[in-house]
Amino acid sequence: MMQPTLKIDHLTKVIGKKTIIDDISFDVFPGEVFGFLGPNGAGKTTTIRMIVGLIKPTNGTVSICGFSVERQFVQAMNQIGAIVENPELYKFMSGRENLNAFARMLPGVDEARIQEVIDLVDLTARIDDKVKTYSLGMRQRLGIAQAMLNNPRVLILDEPTNGLDPMGIRDLRLFIRRLVEETGLSVLVSSHILAEIELLADRVAIMSRGKIVKVGTVEELIHELASTVDVHVADSFEVLPIIRGFESIDHADVVDERTIRVSMNLEDTARLNRYLLDRGVDVFGLERRVQTLEELFISLTGGDHIV
Repeated sequence: MMQPTLKIDHLTKVIGKKTIIDDISFDVFPGEVFGFLGPNGAGKTTTIRMIVGLIKPTNGTVSICGFSVERQFVQAMNQIGAIVENPELYKFMSGRENLNAFARMLPGVDEARIQEVIDLVDLTARIDDKVKTYSLGMRQRLGIAQAMLNNPRVLILDEPTNGLDPMGIRDLRLFIRRLVEETGLSVLVSSHILAEIELLADRVAIMSRGKIVKVGTVEELIHELASTVDVHVADSFEVLPIIRGFESIDHADVVDERTIRVSMNLEDTARLNRYLLDRGVDVFGLERRVQTLEELFISLTGGDHIV
């Protein structure tokens, strides 16, 4: 069985009398983009700071490629690269000079490795220009190159699309996917942007108020809850009590005078249709509504703000 490259086990952080991170657990596996999704203030950055050893957990453990961050800190950090919030870059220096300066703090990073990461992030044509002339997207890629210098097996990106325009967000998303495919990296990406995580991640953890409320693939998360069916009839208010008498529904409400929205298992849709026909209800259509990740998020967190 594949072993996780990043293992979070019952991680908790208490500051004063306030529990910031409340007993969270999840794994990230090789070659996977893992989306860490939650609104601002949910605890994502605090969790990341514990993963990279910037702050100590109150309880629980973090392991990176089998090395404990608490007990084997150096070995664990040798396996990880991270950008927490914004990449730290010297704007008056060129991209190459920035990488050279950072590489001097890392053992075993030579000119060949520096050129390798430059090629990897596709900055060869601009690497000798000053960073102050770079677009925000280029700075993000240079920051990722910096985080990749030590050839990590786990890459942590905290809100990497902040400030990017739609084209920049798309380019960064495609770049991260290519990076994973070419290197087999594990990438943990935190974000408060639902649409980006839905498009980028293989699996998602949804975080709210310091807790992990759900972990799974986007498809699993969406379809784990009862699916939604719109039932089109002549008179919604007349038919609603009849539909509510069907034993296999979770919830039913009127949308408009001709539509009732029903939460139920899709496998029971045909039975619902027969049930209504047997009771003299003319059914003009049953339309499946595929939940979005946003609808799922609202249902799981009670509506914490997210975009």
